[in-house]
Amino acid sequence: MNTQKVFFSANIKFLRERKKLSQEMMAESLGIGRSKLNALESGQTKAPQPEDLINCSNIFKISIDSLLKVELSRISELKLRELEAGTDIYLQGGNLRVLAITVDKDNKENMEYIPVKAKAGYQAGYKDPEFLAALPRFSLPNLPESGTFRMFPTTGASMLPIPEGAEVICRFVADWQQLKARSLCIVVLKGEQDFVFKQLTLEKEGTMLLESLNKLFQPYRVPVSEILELWQFHSYQSQEIPEQETDLMEIKHMISSLQDQLLKKN
Repeated sequence: MNTQKVFFSANIKFLRERKKLSQEMMAESLGIGRSKLNALESGQTKAPQPEDLINCSNIFKISIDSLLKVELSRISELKLRELEAGTDIYLQGGNLRVLAITVDKDNKENMEYIPVKAKAGYQAGYKDPEFLAALPRFSLPNLPESGTFRMFPTTGASMLPIPEGAEVICRFVADWQQLKARSLCIVVLKGEQDFVFKQLTLEKEGTMLLESLNKLFQPYRVPVSEILELWQFHSYQSQEIPEQETDLMEIKHMISSLQDQLLKKN
């Protein structure tokens, strides 16, 4: 197995000099001593602390992935400016994410279904073929021949008028930069965060704006580094017929939203 070369020490020295910062100025910005910065830049520190990685990323406005994996001194000034503007090459799924799939006896891709009880394990097993092989899988007619599809459950009222509890069928998004503003997607987040079904807009600051179809729910932002996968909405299945919104339903949803907010605070 080839070992990934790490460029962090050379990169922070290169970026510091590019910004014409002295070691004293840079160390002060990072909240560390000059001797520690010198050790980081010279490669004497083999395992930088997570807070040092995060602080360097924030100061130079370049993702931790790029600080670690890309030899920044060898790319053009234009590309550096694109990285600083949030157009990070690691937002392109082909460079970072390898999608595990399962196939049927005819070597055609299955469509896996992620039931509610499997959601907690998906963040850890989404790249594991054995985990995926244990999921329910099936095929549906009239799906496009190109692309990889999965079905996800939805919960909550944030995406009304799509009925609560609907099952949404989505296509895997490899290159996030190709998404149009307010694209409707399932967002798979890191750690213990839940899947969310939102309208997405990729922002220049390296963040993703998440908006609900239901205007009673406030939009919010997450760093792209917190996102594992994006699946763009194709269609949904539901046993409910969408109802016309009434004043009473709006009040009901508002009360439900307030209850959810109070539960999160407690």
